[in-house]
Amino acid sequence: MGWGILGAGGIATKFATDLVRSGTNVLSAVASRSQARADAFAARFEAGAAYSDYRQLVTDPAVDVVYIATTHPQHRDQALLAIEAGKAVLIEKPVCLNAADARLVFEAAESAGVFAMEAMWMRANPLIRTAQKLISDGVIGEVRSVQAEFGLGLAYDPAHRLYDLANGGGALLDLGIYPATFAWIFLGKPDDVTFRGTVSPSGADETVAMQWAYPDRRDAQLWCSTSMMAPNRGLIIGEHGWIRTEGRFHRPDGLTVTNRDGQVTVDDPLPADLPGYGPEIDEVERCLRAGALSSPLVPPAETLQILQVLDDVRAGLGVSYPGE
Repeated sequence: MGWGILGAGGIATKFATDLVRSGTNVLSAVASRSQARADAFAARFEAGAAYSDYRQLVTDPAVDVVYIATTHPQHRDQALLAIEAGKAVLIEKPVCLNAADARLVFEAAESAGVFAMEAMWMRANPLIRTAQKLISDGVIGEVRSVQAEFGLGLAYDPAHRLYDLANGGGALLDLGIYPATFAWIFLGKPDDVTFRGTVSPSGADETVAMQWAYPDRRDAQLWCSTSMMAPNRGLIIGEHGWIRTEGRFHRPDGLTVTNRDGQVTVDDPLPADLPGYGPEIDEVERCLRAGALSSPLVPPAETLQILQVLDDVRAGLGVSYPGE
């Protein structure tokens, strides 16, 4: 399976590290706005070609699927460019700046008959899937509450990507999408969302707390912050126990399961020396070889609904991006 990567930054580097370890996937091409950067990336990961023009990559016949690893504001147009060229797309989260743009991308992919998926790698993570299986097996009873936080502790810098509105900055889209997806996995769509938040001097959302309400008194408490550091753990509370993620909840290195029978731990099956994108890559490959246009692990409909929730919260905070 030939992959092309748009972008040659940190996320692209981590993704390529896992990609080249796969026995059935190859890095066919990389593209960056800088030819020198593309050349260096291609040399490091032994890519077949390096481009400074994104259109050259998406029309490269050696590329079967395009991974879009650029910043959020570029995702829509780059995804549409790849789809127009008939290429499958894996688009880094958030799939677009807002739900309206994301809907355009998924509709274009469906119309063109090509695969499209948000790169929400957490949903393919084996420990997250193990937690789902444990819950399905009734190990902690019915899920009643979910808690998750993601805080980085970055000092305010208007030039930093996470504080720069022109570059899609803000805690919600870059960080909050993880707690939101985590809660969605185990509780589904909320009936009601309340929130409080702060906005940085640049106009980007800085710290946001959300309370999701469900029927029968189920709930989720979700928090994200660009400026404050946090443990970044997830907790799933059931009627008869709980499951706690160890390490960062979106890429956990273990689970602790507690119920009336006691406590057990589940170790991470992924190699500790790899970033952890392998299961996501495997899922895309599986779907493409099966001729599927979407993944059941990351359904486009749920990607859109989660992004709509974040859109609504962002609007309530008075945060908007250039051009919206």
